[in-house]
Amino acid sequence: MGSQPGPSRAALEPFATLDPAALASLPASTPLTVRSAALSAPSLLYIGTGGGKLLLFSLATPSSPEFLRLLPIGATRPVSAIFPLPSVARVLVLADGMLLLADPLLARPVRRLGSLRGVAAVAASPPASSQSSCSLAVAVGKRLLVLDLALREADELEVQTREIAAGVEGISALAWVGEDSVFAGTASGYSLFSSSGGAGQRTDIFTLPESAGAPRIRPLSGGQEVMLLVDNVGVVVDQSGQPVGSSFVFNSRPDCIVEVFPYVVVAAESKVDVYRRRNGVHLQTVPIARRGTGVLTVASDGDGSGGEVVVVATAYKVFCYRKVSAVEQIKALLRIKSYTEAISLLEEFESDGEISNDMISFVHAQLGFLLFFDLRFEDAVNHFLLSETMQPAEIFPFIMRDPNRWSDLVPRKRYWGLHPPPKPLEEVIDDGLVTLQRALFLKKAGVDTVVDEDFLSNPPTRADLLELAIRNIIRYLCVSREKSLSPAEMEGVDTLLMYLYRALDLVDDMEKLASSQNSCVVDELESLLDNSGHLRTLAFLYGSKGMCSQAVAIWRILARNYSTGLWKDRPNLPGTDSQETSADKKSGEEIAAIEASKILQATSDQDLVLEHLGWVADIDQDLATAILTSEMREKQLSSEKVIAALDSEKVGIHQRYLQWLIEDQGCEDPHYHTSYALLLSKSAMEAFHMESNSGEKNDKEIDSDIQFIYSLRERLQLFLQASDLYDPEDVLDVIAESELWLEKAILYRKMGQENIVLQILALKLEDSEAAEQYCAEIGRDDAYIQLLDLYLDPKNGREPMFTAAVRLLHNHGKSLDPIQVLERLSSDMPLQLASDTILRMLRARVHHHRQGQIVHNLSRATNVDARLTRLEERSRHVQLTDESICDSCRARLGTKLFVMYPDDSVVCYRCYRNQGDSVSARGRNFRKDAIFKQSWLVSR
Repeated sequence: MGSQPGPSRAALEPFATLDPAALASLPASTPLTVRSAALSAPSLLYIGTGGGKLLLFSLATPSSPEFLRLLPIGATRPVSAIFPLPSVARVLVLADGMLLLADPLLARPVRRLGSLRGVAAVAASPPASSQSSCSLAVAVGKRLLVLDLALREADELEVQTREIAAGVEGISALAWVGEDSVFAGTASGYSLFSSSGGAGQRTDIFTLPESAGAPRIRPLSGGQEVMLLVDNVGVVVDQSGQPVGSSFVFNSRPDCIVEVFPYVVVAAESKVDVYRRRNGVHLQTVPIARRGTGVLTVASDGDGSGGEVVVVATAYKVFCYRKVSAVEQIKALLRIKSYTEAISLLEEFESDGEISNDMISFVHAQLGFLLFFDLRFEDAVNHFLLSETMQPAEIFPFIMRDPNRWSDLVPRKRYWGLHPPPKPLEEVIDDGLVTLQRALFLKKAGVDTVVDEDFLSNPPTRADLLELAIRNIIRYLCVSREKSLSPAEMEGVDTLLMYLYRALDLVDDMEKLASSQNSCVVDELESLLDNSGHLRTLAFLYGSKGMCSQAVAIWRILARNYSTGLWKDRPNLPGTDSQETSADKKSGEEIAAIEASKILQATSDQDLVLEHLGWVADIDQDLATAILTSEMREKQLSSEKVIAALDSEKVGIHQRYLQWLIEDQGCEDPHYHTSYALLLSKSAMEAFHMESNSGEKNDKEIDSDIQFIYSLRERLQLFLQASDLYDPEDVLDVIAESELWLEKAILYRKMGQENIVLQILALKLEDSEAAEQYCAEIGRDDAYIQLLDLYLDPKNGREPMFTAAVRLLHNHGKSLDPIQVLERLSSDMPLQLASDTILRMLRARVHHHRQGQIVHNLSRATNVDARLTRLEERSRHVQLTDESICDSCRARLGTKLFVMYPDDSVVCYRCYRNQGDSVSARGRNFRKDAIFKQSWLVSR
């Protein structure tokens, strides 16, 4: 990639100018011409002259360089190159084709290194951090040698020479890259040699055209890469000779090239150009001398990765430059309001690692403040957000005038003094508009200004600027809420965010913030919101802070205002989708009741709940029920006080609250059970009555009413069956004149009125199956006879229910007394209906009788057999001898009384008395482990 023109900025700044002859106090009759220069730590400058002198200067004090020493080498030996070798405590000098060694402080005379003559080029290996040795690549004639230097005791230097290439003509430039890569340049091209291999290991990289000029090689990146010059193009290659990174296109052919990371400094045509190392962009041109004054010599300290100083030498003077720090370069651009260039430079330094993360954040914050005072609010906030060290409290003075609650939180940071101190937004905008007007006037007068051209061509209004500023500060504060802030900072962020929402009348955002978890300070906001009429927001804020009484009171006021038409509805709750259908939208009155119910459901303040229950119930009885039955509160309400406070006309609330008490809370108070049963009964009767008078309703409405009545009666019936705690007589008194026959049957059953229950089931409901099931539950045969009587003699002028009677006899006739059945059969009953049933009943009776006789006789035979077996067992003869002993106490039996158990164990009478007749002396328990012996029935 070629070098491109970039922003002109000072990457290098001068700090000293040296006149070597004057500082060395040389007489004017002894002219001194500079031929070479080199820098070495700590702050030492070596200058070689054409007259064979080596001068040493100290740059420790940048403003006043100090001459240290002059070391003559030889009047006929011009110093063409100087190489500091700190690893072996030497300075290598190439003078008149010979290699000379001097000590770093030039305190001793130079010594010749070997016997080499005609040395054309020298390159030193990259310095090692912990070794007292180094290597030199030396081009002598057609040979390429390596000299290995090692520092021994007593400051002795050991030198070993080896040849790595032969037959290479015209080497004029060398560079040592990496561990063993040696690059050589000749008039015909560039080649790569390995310092660790034998002779002949040569790799040609590329050839040079005849017009390319002398080759030049410069190590880069601390000796890991190298620049190869082809005319005015610098090609960067790695240790293996492969191109990497960007190529450099210089304005003219360089005389000398050095690197001061992240820059490449090139001297040519009496000037010095500075290029960006990463992308080859030209940054700065420093004129040094008049054209035609000779070749410039450039040297840098360090190894190309950590250097700070560059010296540029003409024939008679030396100019010292140092690298301008990243911070100073950025500061200079910000000072002239070159924001785009400053941002680009910051990104470059960040990618090169030239600037710390804290400083990056600092610069973004500084940029943000400058842009803010230039009325570029969106860009300013973007940079605020990129700063990791900027604190939200630094924005507070733009919103609220000092002094205020959070004045002490604002950090007193020392920025670069490029912007005024923060002040309220209105003042910032007014001052910016004045500056804009002044810039417009100057532009008309032909004077250039630093004001943005977009502002000049299309000046914004004050109102637009104020809205833009507030919206962008809102954006910054919203992001800041996600950060880990101190409680005081969080209070300031949320409270001031509410201020800004109110300033733009962003009601939805206000309500969303107030209804969510927030750190707003109520004292700072309640009068503001109250006076501005944002009562919904204030109610949400009270609720989020646990101020339930104040919040519910406001919702009550809002509900009243909505119902009377003083306020218009705002259908959407915070956080709900605004695109809901019209059927799902709720009125403002309903929303107020919903929000109040949320608070009342969570609070355990009984007085507060009962105070506001009425108006909520007037709007929505379901919400009132949810308040009373809420499980969210820590302590439940007193049921006595709740029931006493309930409006008697709100039957639905009363009923559902009692249902919750009984079913969910397990209440066993008979009074509540009776009240619940009475309420259900009355509701069922009213619904039944309304359904019977539904003549003008359509089929769909009638079906809906029938479904509702069925559900209501089912709930009443389930409760009447499940509960045993209510008073059935009280309930009967209520439904006595109604048509709720099944409910009556359940109540009479609770009272034990079996006959009435059977009458209702069999005659009123004509539910034979239920009647028979009830008889089975009674468990007596006379219940079936009683039911049969009802079927055969229904009375009240009704015809006998012969079909039901036959069904009863068919299902249960086997267990009934045939005599009683025949006595109750009516002479009017058709014989063909009952003949089969009666015949089957009689046969079953005979079968049952005979089966009983068989069982009786078998039982008697078993009893006789058992008695006979027992008698045989007891009459068994047992023979005892003098040696017979008790199986329990082991005593001789003799003439003692003894007992024999069924398992043939024998014990004395005393042991028998002690252990009883259930457990033998062998430990067998006859009650749990009986002995079965063949009886008379089995054996025969």
